[in-house]
Amino acid sequence: MSVFARRLRLPRPCSSVRTYATRIPERPPYRAPDPLVNNPNAAYTKLEDDLTFIHRPPPSAPSPLSYTTSPASPLLRAPAPAGAALPPLVQAEAEAPPRMSEADIAKMRALRAENPEHYSRSRLAAMFKCAPNFVAIMAPTKMRDRKKLLERRDMVHDEARSKWGVKRAYIEEARKKRREFW
Repeated sequence: MSVFARRLRLPRPCSSVRTYATRIPERPPYRAPDPLVNNPNAAYTKLEDDLTFIHRPPPSAPSPLSYTTSPASPLLRAPAPAGAALPPLVQAEAEAPPRMSEADIAKMRALRAENPEHYSRSRLAAMFKCAPNFVAIMAPTKMRDRKKLLERRDMVHDEARSKWGVKRAYIEEARKKRREFW
């Protein structure tokens, strides 16, 4: 190949040549429209030297149609007279549950003392149509019965815990350990 031919050879495109734009084209600055131009409430006054004075009343200015003697807003009107019809209630008033008679309370206590395992708080609350907390206050279990119930509950829970896998047992042990440091 001749020297002249080498000079005319075009350079090979190399990988270091940039093939993308270096700058992101900038967006022109935002220009808010003039609120006074084409405003029906604005008053235009021509001044000398090609100047125009534009006045627009503030939006908070009182309307000439609304005065305290004759308000346009229903919030400013006087309250309705006592005999006027009121709108219906959104939610009906809940009736208070009737007070439980002494005979019913005595019967509840007798059932709870007879068989506290069968007549639980929730069962007695459903029977007498009252809250479970009311049953706990008015007909509590005796301490010896409560201890038996708790022992039975703990046995059932221990049986369930014995079926846990290694991972679940580890999680519970970690939880107990964290509670110690609280």
